[in-house]
Amino acid sequence: MSSLIYNFFILVYGKAIYIVSFFNKKAKKWVQGRNDFPDFKFDHQSIWMHCSSLGEFEQGRPVIEALKKEYPNYPIVISFFSPSGFEVRKNYPGAEKIIYLPLDTTQHAKKLIDIINPALVVWVKYEYWFNYLFELKKREIPVLLISGIFRPAQPFFKWYGNVWKKMLSSFHHLFLQNENSVALLAGINLNKNISVSGDTRFDRVIDLAEKKEEVPGIATFINNQKTLIAGSTWEDDEAELVHYTRTRNKYKFIIAPHEISESNLKDLKTTFKNSIFYSDLIKQHKDAVDCNVLIIDSIGLLSKLYRYATVTYVGGGFNSSGIHNTLEAAVYGKPVIFGPEYEKFAEAKALIKNGAAFSIDNALALENKLDDLFNDKILLEQASDFAKKYVYSNRGATQKIMNHIIAKRLLIN
Repeated sequence: MSSLIYNFFILVYGKAIYIVSFFNKKAKKWVQGRNDFPDFKFDHQSIWMHCSSLGEFEQGRPVIEALKKEYPNYPIVISFFSPSGFEVRKNYPGAEKIIYLPLDTTQHAKKLIDIINPALVVWVKYEYWFNYLFELKKREIPVLLISGIFRPAQPFFKWYGNVWKKMLSSFHHLFLQNENSVALLAGINLNKNISVSGDTRFDRVIDLAEKKEEVPGIATFINNQKTLIAGSTWEDDEAELVHYTRTRNKYKFIIAPHEISESNLKDLKTTFKNSIFYSDLIKQHKDAVDCNVLIIDSIGLLSKLYRYATVTYVGGGFNSSGIHNTLEAAVYGKPVIFGPEYEKFAEAKALIKNGAAFSIDNALALENKLDDLFNDKILLEQASDFAKKYVYSNRGATQKIMNHIIAKRLLIN
């Protein structure tokens, strides 16, 4: 693919989202968030971190916070591609400016880089936009890719992947999660300015777990009973759980759905008969003590909730996009169960290999595995121990990245 075809595709993409925005709320937010081009000015060069969405922000957060601590004079700019990231973190106090990334055109790239005036740019995991990267390289502004991971199916490794290969050559350094990614890049003659640093998500979840933040009302709801906490669930995940929640009244269940729209929450309340919303629980609703299912109807609690679990279930494994963040649960030493779509996630495969996670493909398999974990103390303890050890053994990616930035003097105090 040539850059001309790429730029044509970007324009078509922008028009398509505009049309879809008349019918889709997320697309509407995507368009509305870009109605006004960012306009600000700092007295000093900045540090710019770009993320696709919320998950990538949490992945990049340890690095941006380490940079803020080491180089406090540099203002921080964070850009998002997706509304689901921007809307949740638009008030994040660790950045001076939080913006949507304008559509990737040559004009937008030049204008935005002029405004941000970055001394250093950090892009997280798999965000690649040709015009922005080309302009940054042209201006000799160092760009780091952190927690990068590559798979053979990606366009870099296809016959039409020339534009994507050019994007990779625009980075000052690629910090990758594993050796497999290094080997894939070597296969397309990219073997310079590359190192394996690991995944910064390990640092992030460890930091969260060690804060030991309480979630009001949860301990009272659980009341010392064995508990399954299901996080980031989709409809298919919830369908697998329904029968078990109805037939195992001696256990407690906490469900934190991926989608907390009013309509979805209403459907969940209907599906899970003996349930109560978290918003009602914290109001000390009189029916709370009689319910065995708690539905979380707010955002931002999940990473703190997992600590209360006996066993965890992570959603997304029945979607082609795959499972959500298993490390948020494993860091607390909790066994993790998820659906069959997990092959793209190295940490999920490692957790399974270490006996800390289990993949299921139907409700019966889920129920059997839950019964095993709830009733076999030795199995539960082994899985829990493996989960925590795996996470803690993979910490340190943030420090490796910071060591490079300091050694190469990419920023100066």
